[in-house]
Amino acid sequence: MKKFSLFIITVGAVAISLTACKKDWLNVDAEDQLSTSDSIYNDNSNATKFTNACYTNLLTWAETSFAWLGTSSITSDDADKGSSSGDNGSDKDQMDAITYTATSGSVSDGWKGNYQGVSNCNVALQQIPLFTTLDASTATQLKGEARFLRAYYYFNLVRMFGNIPLVDTVLNADDAASLAKGNTQVASSEIYAFIEADLNYAVSVLPTVDNQASKDIGRANKGAATALLAKVSLYEKKYQQAYDLTTQIINGAVGTYALVSDYSKIWREVGENSSESLFEVQAKSGSPTAGVQQYTVTQSIRGGTFAGVTTVVTGWGFNTPSEDLDNSYETGDLRKKATIIHVGDTLFDGVILTSAVNERYNYKAYVSATQETYSGDADLTNKNVRILRMGEIYLIHAEAANELGNTATAITDIDKIRTRAGLAGTTAATQSDLRTAIWNERRWELAMEHDRFFDLIRQGRAGTVLRALGKSFVDGKNEVFPIPQSEISASGGALKQNSGY
Repeated sequence: MKKFSLFIITVGAVAISLTACKKDWLNVDAEDQLSTSDSIYNDNSNATKFTNACYTNLLTWAETSFAWLGTSSITSDDADKGSSSGDNGSDKDQMDAITYTATSGSVSDGWKGNYQGVSNCNVALQQIPLFTTLDASTATQLKGEARFLRAYYYFNLVRMFGNIPLVDTVLNADDAASLAKGNTQVASSEIYAFIEADLNYAVSVLPTVDNQASKDIGRANKGAATALLAKVSLYEKKYQQAYDLTTQIINGAVGTYALVSDYSKIWREVGENSSESLFEVQAKSGSPTAGVQQYTVTQSIRGGTFAGVTTVVTGWGFNTPSEDLDNSYETGDLRKKATIIHVGDTLFDGVILTSAVNERYNYKAYVSATQETYSGDADLTNKNVRILRMGEIYLIHAEAANELGNTATAITDIDKIRTRAGLAGTTAATQSDLRTAIWNERRWELAMEHDRFFDLIRQGRAGTVLRALGKSFVDGKNEVFPIPQSEISASGGALKQNSGY
């Protein structure tokens, strides 16, 4: 019999406790795991725990941390492996050179982490209807959140691997039909259609940020679902849909959002869940901790010497901003200093970096030991990871408008972003020049935010850009990652490898 290649989550295996205070809903306590007893359905709070497990997966190493740095950032022209020459972080040298294979750990973790998320969401969607005394509005909201998160995990998977299994139910390893579903790849277009269906449902049922209870800060809402659907539409080249959705966000139809005035504060603790933010991975330090596993420490300054403030969060030094990114900014662009820590810089908390192993570090991953909440545990910090924000919404709106021939709107959008960056308005005027200008603004606005590699691929210029920097990108192959060999083997060969690997 063929084995089931994806993670199977049985009933009650993964529910995590949430409480009512900001970020306290990230508490992870072993005693709060659910049993398979029917008695769990007598306590409606347990329904929320199933959906909470969908969020908790975002905090894991395989989902948002070291593997994701490798596949989404180190592969791109924005970042280098970093660290020391002798420390490859398992396979980060391969990710940097684009010589990874079907046995590379980052690739395998990307598959497992996102399918684990899908599985948690499928469990939640199966279990919530079993709470028969749960009020309908709560049940609907919990399902909306689970479907938003399932769409997010599938968006990562389809961008990474292309044709993949579409698993929309809890699978049973003893059932032939379940095995077939888990081991059958479908076209990426079918995955995108499924993502859209999940997000349209979430948009239709979730509250706006203005109507969201304070205890639910950080949970998915109508704005988050609309924003992710707009981004998905951009990847599908559904420009009218992307334009309409981002117009709704900009005009406040799905909640009140706005660009914050100081770009540099977006990634600090004071910038968490601001008007700029549509969705962030919520992290929590303290006791109990629920930070993104080693997201900060893997990217923190390595081998540094400091002045000004003596207590500094240091770490492994991976995913360092590249010289190419550093040199690409226009003179006077405020985003450069907010994105890249250079040796010699004085940071916002008074730390002066006097020397380090690498010349540059990712400022957006920096945690202050003195000016922000810090428990002393660099592995599990209070650093939220920004997923969707207004800076990108304006750029999606601009790109969609330009592709639809509305250059005037595209210019207006670009100039909003450039004004905040301390720059004059764009000089681009034609559709072709504006397309290039928008792509450049995406690079500078979203640098080190896990989009650049996938942007280059959807723009059709990854090979040209990356080979110019010495990376081994092969057209017709590296637009997707290899299916992990461990998954092909577990499927008994039912899963087929992507071309070229």
